[in-house]
Amino acid sequence: MVKLNYAPIVVPTLQAAPSLRTLLLSASLAVAPFASAADAFAQSATPQPTAPQAAKPEAGSSVPPASGAATAAPAAAPAPPGPWASTINLGLQIDGGVQGNGDRPADGLNYGRLFDDKANAPLLNQVQLTAVRPINSSAIGYDVGFTLQGTYGSDVRYLHYSGEFNHLTRSRNQFTLLQANVLLHAPWLTAGGIDFKLGQFVTPIGYETIDPSTNPFYSHSYIFNYGPFQHTGLLGVWHVNPTVDIYGQVDTGESTTFGRGTGDNNSRPAGLVGFALNNLLGGKLTLLALSHMGPENALIIDPQANGQMRYENDLIATYKATDKLTLVTELNYQHDDGFGGADSYAGAQYISYALTPTLTVNGRAEIYRDDNGFFVFSYPGTLDAVRALKGLSNTSFSAGPATYSEYTLGFTYKPSVPKVATLMFRPEVRWDQSLSNTRSYNALTQTGSFTFGGDIVLGF
Repeated sequence: MVKLNYAPIVVPTLQAAPSLRTLLLSASLAVAPFASAADAFAQSATPQPTAPQAAKPEAGSSVPPASGAATAAPAAAPAPPGPWASTINLGLQIDGGVQGNGDRPADGLNYGRLFDDKANAPLLNQVQLTAVRPINSSAIGYDVGFTLQGTYGSDVRYLHYSGEFNHLTRSRNQFTLLQANVLLHAPWLTAGGIDFKLGQFVTPIGYETIDPSTNPFYSHSYIFNYGPFQHTGLLGVWHVNPTVDIYGQVDTGESTTFGRGTGDNNSRPAGLVGFALNNLLGGKLTLLALSHMGPENALIIDPQANGQMRYENDLIATYKATDKLTLVTELNYQHDDGFGGADSYAGAQYISYALTPTLTVNGRAEIYRDDNGFFVFSYPGTLDAVRALKGLSNTSFSAGPATYSEYTLGFTYKPSVPKVATLMFRPEVRWDQSLSNTRSYNALTQTGSFTFGGDIVLGF
C-alpha cells in the first residue's frame, strides 16, 4: 500500500473551510512543549524554558523606591522605533550527521526513520536560509511581519509541498521553499490580541521540530516522523489571557497546497483546533493540545478520499522541575477512515538535565503502535515520499502491523563561539525494538536495531 507518512488527525468531515471565528472558539485535544505556547508560530517543540522571572511592574504603575534609596529621575521619553526593514533578521544554518548501524542492512536503511534513514552514510541534512521579521505578540497595536525560508539537503526528500519543487532533481539532496508566510498581530478581543500566520508554514503539532537546533536529538521519534510536517493555510492564535491560548487553522491538508491533482491530492480542506495552558504550577508546567483533521489520502488511488477523514490528536506536557531538569510527555493518537480504517497510538517521555551551561544529557523512551501497518513506512527512492503523497507509484514499504519502541540517550554540547549564533554537537545511541516480534529492521530480517551517531548544527 502506498502511503506518505505525514500523519494527519481527527475531526468531522470538512465539506467547506470553517470560518476562522469557529476555529478560534473550538477546543481540541493535545498539549505543549518546552516554551510558552504563546510562541504560537514555532513548530512543535520550542526552546527549553528558562526559570520563571520575577514579575515586572506594568507600564504606568507606581512603584516606590526602596527605603533609603535615592529617588530616580523621570525616565526619558522612549526613542521612536526604527524603520520596519531594520527589524528583519537574516540567518544561515547548516546541519549534517551520520547514523551508524552495525548490522549493515542490505537495503542500507534504518527502518522507521526519515531524516536519518540512510545507514552508515554521512548526510547533509539541511542548509537553511531564513529571512524573518517576527511580530511582537505583546504589541498594543497592529504589527506585521513575515517568514521566508528555503531549505536544501537530504531532509527535503520529506519536506516538499505537493506540486512545488518536486522534480528539480532526483539526487538525495534537494531544495524546497519550506516557509513563505505573512505574520500579523491584531489587538482584537482581549489585551493579548490574536496572532495570524497566512501562507505556508511548519505545523504547530508535536514536540519535535524540523529545525534541528530546537531538538534534543539527531534522530526523531516515530510520532514526529509519521505526523504532519507543514501546511498551506491560515493559522490564528488567540491570547485569551496569560494562561490560555486558543488555536484555530484552515488549510489544504498535510504537505499540500492549492490546485487539485498538482498542489492537493484531494479536493477538500482540512483544519486544526486546540488550546494551550501556560504558566501553570508557578510557571513550571505548560500544556498544549492540538488536533488536525481532514481528508489526506489521494483521489488517484482512493476515489472516496474526499469523504474519508484523517485525525491526529497530540498532547504535550512540559514540566520544568528545576533550573536543570526538564520533563516532557507527549501522547498521540491518529485515525484514518481510508482503506478500511487505520489507527496508531503512541507515547514518548523525554528527560533533559543540564550538567553545565553548555552540556545537557537527554533521554527519550517511546512506544508507537501502528495497528494496521498504515503509518510507518520506509522510502528508499529519492522521490518516493512526494510520489506517495500524490498517490503515484513508488518503492516505499511497510513492515505491517507492529508495536515499535525506541530508547535514545544522547548529549547536546553547545559551546559559545564568537560570531557564531549556534554551534551544537549531538552524539547519541539508540535501540529500536519491535514489541510484537515483527521483523521490521535491517531489511526486514530482525526484530531490533542498534544505531549510533550524531550531527553538528552550525548557525550564523
